[in-house]
This record gives sequence, C-alpha cells and structure tokens, in this order.
Amino acid sequence: MNKTIGNNRFFNFKEFGILIAFFMLVAALMIISPNAFAQPRNLINILKQASINGILSCGMMFVIIAGGIDLSAGSTIALSGVAAAYFARLDRTPVLLPILVAVAVGGLVGAVNGAGVAYANLPPFIITLSTMTGVRGLALIVSGGSPIYGLAGSFEKLTNQFLLGVPALAVYFIIIALFSGFILVKTVFGRRVYAIGGSETTARVSGINVKKMKLAVYTICGCMAGIAGLLVASRTVQGSPTAGDGYEMDAIAAVVIGGISMSGGAGKWYGTIIGALLLAVISNGLDILGVSSNYQKIIKGVIIAVAVYLDLRGKAKQE
Repeated sequence: MNKTIGNNRFFNFKEFGILIAFFMLVAALMIISPNAFAQPRNLINILKQASINGILSCGMMFVIIAGGIDLSAGSTIALSGVAAAYFARLDRTPVLLPILVAVAVGGLVGAVNGAGVAYANLPPFIITLSTMTGVRGLALIVSGGSPIYGLAGSFEKLTNQFLLGVPALAVYFIIIALFSGFILVKTVFGRRVYAIGGSETTARVSGINVKKMKLAVYTICGCMAGIAGLLVASRTVQGSPTAGDGYEMDAIAAVVIGGISMSGGAGKWYGTIIGALLLAVISNGLDILGVSSNYQKIIKGVIIAVAVYLDLRGKAKQE
C-alpha cells in the first residue's frame, strides 16, 4: 500500500511539477529583468517561438508515444519551407497552394520514415538519421544552396498578423494542440498509438495493425514538420535550405520535458504544450541574461538528460 501511494505521488509530481517549474521560472525572470522580459513585445515573441516548436512537438509526440523517434524533422522543415516558398513567389498563386505543398512534402518524408520503420524493419534512429541528411541535401539542391526570396504578401500574412488580438502563430498552435489531444484521448486511433508504445506484441495480438499505425504516426509527424516549415518560411519571408537546424532536438526536448515517456506508451498530451512554452521561456531568458547560444545548447542537453533519467526512474519505481 505504501509503495502504491509513493508511486502515485511520483506521477502526480511528474505531471504537475513541470507546470510549477514553468511558473517559477517566469516569476524569477520577471523579478530579475522586468524591463526586458515582461515587455508585451517580448512576451509575444516568446509565444511565437513556442508555437512553431510546439506544432513540431505535437507531431513528435505521436511518434514517441508509439515508441519511435524522428531525427529528420528539422530537415523536413527546411525542405517544406523551400517548396512552399517556391510556389509562394509565383504571380497570382493562391496562398492555399504553398500550404498544401508544404504539408504534402512533409507528409511524404514522414511516410518514407514510417515505411522504413514498419515495413523494412529499420531502427527509427537509423532511418530518420538517413532521411535527416538526405532531405537536408535535397533542400539545398532544390533551392540552389541559397534562400528563396520575393514571396507574395498573402503568404507573409499567414504568420505576421493577429487574430482577435492573439498572434496567428499561437492560434495555429492552440488548434493543432487541441486537435492532437482529442485524437490521442478520445479516439480509437489514439488508444492504439498508446497501445503500440506500451507493447507492440500485445498490440499485435489484440488485433491492431502495428505496421499501418507506425506508418500513420510518422506521416503525422512529417505533416506537422511541413506545417512548421511553412510557418518558418512565412515568418522569415524566405525559404531557407538551412532552416530548422536543431529543431528536432527542441521538439524531442519539449515532449520529454512534458512527461511523455521516451520508451513509449505513457504521457499526457498537454505536457507537450507546457514543455514547448518552458523551452521558449528558457531560451528567451538566457538571451536576456546574455548567455551564449553555445551554452544554451549545453543547458538543453542537460535538461533532456535529466528528463529521461526521471522517466526511467519513475518506470523502475512503478515496476
């Protein structure tokens, strides 16, 4: 009985501890640098930064819950952004076309990853590492090694405007996050994703088509990366083949920090939202304090390591 109570306390702390840490960090930065951190413009920038990583993290969340990982998400952002920018600079092109192109390109990369994992039985780390390199090279080839400029004004407005007083990027993030949460919690598909992450053998015996599910979750992750690439291109008003570098690590960090288990099958969808917000606040706070970006990468690495350690420790206690 005491052991059960101890485990419940651990998971309650794991579930709400990240939220407490987020508010404590925000309060600390407001005290340390109120003239910089608490300014409305800075808070809006944090929200925009968290939104792009948050959208990518929603896709990564599906893959990690299913027991996989996607290292190609950052490169997919670059290729999708370049493809969207190419069509966005054409005269009289409806803005819907680059949107569909970006999502399609991202989904195609995700489908390649999913097929490699599900049907070729390649380890997720290997296949997504391969596509990470190949897709980045393809983005450089398509763009000629330089950014694509001269994008239509309607394409730029996708991100550089407000909807009901809220940045458009944040609105997109909220919609995608809520829809992702609905799928994971309220649908058969979502329950199957958790089941596969918990035990592929058990899922297969229970009648779940594991291969099709893996293909689906990687395709979802690719589509989310495509949307993120589209938004990055719109926000920066260019399709850069070097965009998205390291974004996959930020997405993985947001998911893990938010309480999703790296071994799959466990975690709350809303933790990913908090994780993305926390990372954005940390990056912004370190910039305000003048901390070098090189040290920021070290800090993020330590955060990921600690989050994974706590996850493994929690599973050991549960067992």
